Amino acid sequence: MSDTPAAADEPRGERIAKYLSRAGITSRRDAEAMIAAGRIRLNNAPVSHPAVFVKDGDIVLVDGKPVGEPDRTRLWRFHKPEGLVTTHKDPEGRPTVFDKLPPGLPRVMSIGRLDLTSEGLLLLTNDGALARQLELPATGWLRRYRVRVHGGVAPDKLKRLAEGLAVDGIKYGPIEAHIDSVQRSNTWMSMSLREGKNREIRRVMEALALPVTRLIRVAYGPFQLGTLPRGAAEEVNGKVLREQVPGLGK
Repeated sequence: MSDTPAAADEPRGERIAKYLSRAGITSRRDAEAMIAAGRIRLNNAPVSHPAVFVKDGDIVLVDGKPVGEPDRTRLWRFHKPEGLVTTHKDPEGRPTVFDKLPPGLPRVMSIGRLDLTSEGLLLLTNDGALARQLELPATGWLRRYRVRVHGGVAPDKLKRLAEGLAVDGIKYGPIEAHIDSVQRSNTWMSMSLREGKNREIRRVMEALALPVTRLIRVAYGPFQLGTLPRGAAEEVNGKVLREQVPGLGK
């Protein structure tokens, strides 16, 4: 009797790019680039394309080093200080967020970024698939900021922000903005947006002749900066994470 039907019934496992992403090694997209570069091996055989599945007991190597079994999906709130870049390695040698994380965290990646001089809430996860999901504009999560600008903010500029505007050929969506306080030549504002293009607030405010002198992210979707001390990280309770991200596995 042929063994073919039984073999066909065996679980295929998990695509290797997703496996590496859940293991916190890299994003799915970057995993495909690593495969193309010959950096991935499965059971000591080179992986040449992403349509390869990892099953229980398989051994995955990245650059010759074994990859541990993916942990359950976890999420941390981190209070990013200014002066850190949100990359694992910086070609200019500047200190990175990942150089300054508290001890005891596994390998993590950021959900979105904050630029060098920005501070506040940065979400970190060990699951690349979750990072990609929560970065997508389709997720619809509101990002909220406290922003200090140099100069007074006239009502017409608030209206332009609410309508969205184009800067250097890039179209930016509506930004909800309110004036909190005015201190001499500076204005503190609360600003909220959903898309979060690269340096969006700084570029939009510069176009309105209101240069940003301080930018603090205070919320990303349902997760708040709160009173988390600068430089500290705190894990989000697993039950809370599953409640806030529908469809998330255990």
